[in-house]
Amino acid sequence: MVERSMPQQSAADPILESLEAASKATWRDFVEVTKPGINKSNLFATFVGYFLAAGFTLFDWSTLVFTLLGTALVIAGGCAINNFYDRDIDPLMERTKTRSVAEGRMKPTVALWYGIILTVVGMLVLGIGVNLLSAVLALVGFVVYVFIYTMWLKRTSTLNTVVGGFSGAVPPMIGWVAVTNSIDLNAWALFLILFMWQPPHFFALAIRKADDYRRAGIPMLPVVKGLKETKKQTLIFTLLLIPSSVLLFVTGANSWFYLVCALCLGVIYIALAIKGFYTDDQEKWSKQMFFYSLIYLTTILLVIMLDVVITESIAMLTK
Repeated sequence: MVERSMPQQSAADPILESLEAASKATWRDFVEVTKPGINKSNLFATFVGYFLAAGFTLFDWSTLVFTLLGTALVIAGGCAINNFYDRDIDPLMERTKTRSVAEGRMKPTVALWYGIILTVVGMLVLGIGVNLLSAVLALVGFVVYVFIYTMWLKRTSTLNTVVGGFSGAVPPMIGWVAVTNSIDLNAWALFLILFMWQPPHFFALAIRKADDYRRAGIPMLPVVKGLKETKKQTLIFTLLLIPSSVLLFVTGANSWFYLVCALCLGVIYIALAIKGFYTDDQEKWSKQMFFYSLIYLTTILLVIMLDVVITESIAMLTK
């Protein structure tokens, strides 16, 4: 009797599996896994940083395109790797359970390599097409988001929101550095606005989605320390937004028009944060805080650019 030996598994099988998985995922899945909504808002902040530094005088389309493209690719890569790593907890939350990796439409290895490739290409675009410092900043933001936030603090500490905000505050710095090739006080002012804005924004979301985070075992502040502590920290960060936003006026990067608008926006934000201590309808208040956080960020970034347009237009007219 002749025994037949079992066919040995080919070394190419993992590659074939990845190709098969990639064929199941649609182009929409490859877009969705990069979190385009987050990417768009970060690119807007990058553009604002670029325009604040360049104005009309130093504005260069090719540099801007390379800056936005490189930043977009690095952010997309980080988000794809975030989808890869969070594939065990995403199915437990309503707002993330339909993600392509969580639902199995895209294999985890495909998402991982997709993220790595996007990140490497993005770094090269920034390093070669813009300057080395912009690539370094993008790398720092990537490391904080993927390794410190996603792989460590998100699952272990309520500090995840605050520390994770570091990576979200880097994009406008990249825009500034693309023009100046230096990290000065103006770059840090842009960083601080985004950094101080993020905790109140995500605390409001965490209050609304507390059951989701609790089910997934994610130690968000409202889940671990309750509403009172969350409201207190929300107020602290909205208060810190005032001096952070005023810094652009102090450095001379923006004028009185910006200062007045920034103060008005900040006072409204603080008033809403204080309102949280005196309301019984937590759902309504958290929705108001979340909605206003979007208004605040969009408006203050637009005001930064509008101020540059007004200032430089007046300067040209008075020459």
